[in-house]
Amino acid sequence: MSDDPTKGTEEQAEGGRWFGRLKSGLGRSSDKLTGGIADIFTKRKLDEESLAELEELLIMADLGPATAAKVADDFAGARFGKEVTPEEVRGALAEQIAAILEPVARPMEIDPAKKPFTVLVVGVNGTGKTTTIGKLAKRLRDEGRSVMLCAGDTFRAAAIEQLQIWGERIGAPVVAGQQGANPAGLAFDAFVRAKAEGADVLLVDTAGRLHNKAHLMEELEKIIRVLRKHDDSAPHATLLVLDATTGQNALAQVETFQKAAPLTGLIVTKLDGSARGGVIVALAERFGLPVNAVGVGEGAEDLRPFSARDFARGLMGLGDQ
Repeated sequence: MSDDPTKGTEEQAEGGRWFGRLKSGLGRSSDKLTGGIADIFTKRKLDEESLAELEELLIMADLGPATAAKVADDFAGARFGKEVTPEEVRGALAEQIAAILEPVARPMEIDPAKKPFTVLVVGVNGTGKTTTIGKLAKRLRDEGRSVMLCAGDTFRAAAIEQLQIWGERIGAPVVAGQQGANPAGLAFDAFVRAKAEGADVLLVDTAGRLHNKAHLMEELEKIIRVLRKHDDSAPHATLLVLDATTGQNALAQVETFQKAAPLTGLIVTKLDGSARGGVIVALAERFGLPVNAVGVGEGAEDLRPFSARDFARGLMGLGDQ
């Protein structure tokens, strides 16, 4: 227990600031939902017609057909035939969505017995993968862990340079090769060096790859095989970075990457640029994979561990109560 009486207050204030950023970032998604709910339920009973309209609205917000049907049916169970206000609908839906998300709202856990704890970060082009690695590294450094970065996206000189800038900024060494270098060999070298230098965590960037390109997925499998030559349990975490603006296409990405690299968690970025934030609910319902973190901006502080309650209330345009 902390002896500092101001610590709890500071944490609450920081939590409030983060909720504000999250709610603001979800604005485009919540505007679509709250406006639609108001249109459907202003001075109106919950009947078959309004329920069908609600289900369609949830599908349009990228919760997906199965999840939308489940949420709508559960909501109807207690309120069918009664007049409901838009505020009641939003509050009830936020509770249901939070319940769906609660089992998957789990931050990445670092096992100190596995050193270096090796994290492979994967995803398609344009998801913000390299930036996400930099932000993750900063959070780990802020927690007092030693971190090493591997610039395994050797196809893009910009990605190598970007990771080196992050490394300089946060004080983390970066293992990098020339553009076009063998990414599996580079990952192997990075693991050997991280082990020798006693790094707590090794974060391995990989080239953005379209999930429908077989040869690129095979290359990912090769990186994993090479890492396992030194540690048969590596990588200890494999994170898929998803761009919220892709909506339902995120489901296909998870399916394909799962085959090449068994995923341990998801990070969803660019919620602030999307009206499709509901896709996180569809992902939770379909795959049950941990959502380790979400991003709502470019700053290092805009990537945070995922909170089911905060997300659900932000998605429904509700305050932090």
